[in-house]
Amino acid sequence: MMKKFKKDQRGSMLLFVMVFGAISFTLLVGGVVGYAILENNASAHKHNREVAFQIAEAGVNYYRWHLAHNKTDYQDGTGQAGPYVHPYEDKDGTVIGYYSLNITPPPSGSTVVTIESTGWLSAQPNSRRIIRARVGFSALTDYAFLTNGDVWIGDDEVVHGKFHANSGIRFDGTGDAQITSAVATYTCKAHIGCGNLTKPGIWGDGTPQDYWSFPVPAKDFSAVTAKLSEIKTGAQNGGIYLSSSGKQGWRLRFTSGGKVKAYKVNTTNCYNGKDINDNKFYSFCIDIATQGTATTYNLPANGYIYVEDMVWVDGTINGRATVGTAVGKSIIINGNLLYLAKDGSHSLGLIAEKNILIPHNSPEDLEVDAALLAQNGAAKRYFYAGDTKNSITIYGAIITNGLWTWSWVSGGGSVVSGYKHTNSTYDANLTYGPPPGFPVGSEYNLISWEALN
Repeated sequence: MMKKFKKDQRGSMLLFVMVFGAISFTLLVGGVVGYAILENNASAHKHNREVAFQIAEAGVNYYRWHLAHNKTDYQDGTGQAGPYVHPYEDKDGTVIGYYSLNITPPPSGSTVVTIESTGWLSAQPNSRRIIRARVGFSALTDYAFLTNGDVWIGDDEVVHGKFHANSGIRFDGTGDAQITSAVATYTCKAHIGCGNLTKPGIWGDGTPQDYWSFPVPAKDFSAVTAKLSEIKTGAQNGGIYLSSSGKQGWRLRFTSGGKVKAYKVNTTNCYNGKDINDNKFYSFCIDIATQGTATTYNLPANGYIYVEDMVWVDGTINGRATVGTAVGKSIIINGNLLYLAKDGSHSLGLIAEKNILIPHNSPEDLEVDAALLAQNGAAKRYFYAGDTKNSITIYGAIITNGLWTWSWVSGGGSVVSGYKHTNSTYDANLTYGPPPGFPVGSEYNLISWEALN
């Protein structure tokens, strides 16, 4: 009996192993199946997030298209505040998701529009992707230097930023960005250091020549005329409008407290000098001798200042403003023009219908923080025999229709009048945040693009 019992016990062990083996196999298969389901769900979630991202990107592209056709419509054609929700269809025309748009118009003094697009799938609405893009019009101030004529950059001159001439460039200095000319060749004249010789659009001993490019499309200076009209209208409606002084003109002194002090210039001192391309000496009366009592204004909220006369400018700029002049009138840089801080919060535009000038009695070391635009004249300092200064620094942009010079050079290459050292540094804040009323482009450029989640 004992032997039979032991045999039965061995059969029970086999049954035990089979039962627990089946359980283990079931658990193993269940685990593999569960893992596969989790992986499939994770893959589907990842796929849906990618599609939601593409939907959000479609929202950005749509509003860039909308702005291309309606450049100042920041309400998606509704006239109402956002957000603006649009369906998104697949290739078969079936709505599979949506994007929601929040549009932020340009802040004062900027051309930059912010587009924020949120995309999601109808099948997975909680998995949302957000993209933010910034687009804006670039301004003429995108250039450190822009001229409609010929130009000569000497070997002591440094240009930081893009440089363009609609005519020829003799470049003997140093640059750190694109240097472009609109001509393949031109006739280099005596005041550029050569006698009516045909030269390439850009030539000289300057560096680095890898940045040189010509010919490229010319820049249009005709757009500036309308802007002066806009500045005048803005000055008469909330800005500062100064009629003819009845004397020599007006001096505008900017203060660090955000004010503008306006003085009538009663009399001027005159000095004999020569202009570019003219061997005759003339008496240039652009240095202030006496002035009247100041009238103080707050820097206007719209930034527009228009003067129906000659105007002298100097001081510290706290805010954003543009000074424009009437037909045939020039702007004289009376002394240092400095921003309260070079952080993009402050900008000054000087748009002269005629010339932007530096007088005889200018500082030994002059700094001008501003965007200068001589619409139908030139930015220059006249030749005064034996009168040399040390350095001039422009932080901003120089745009001039005619020939430009702060320095006069002898045949041997020595500075014989004006500033021995010139340094032009482009203010990057001006590209999409130009001074009020400065001319800008007509096409939106993509400035930045980022995924927020």
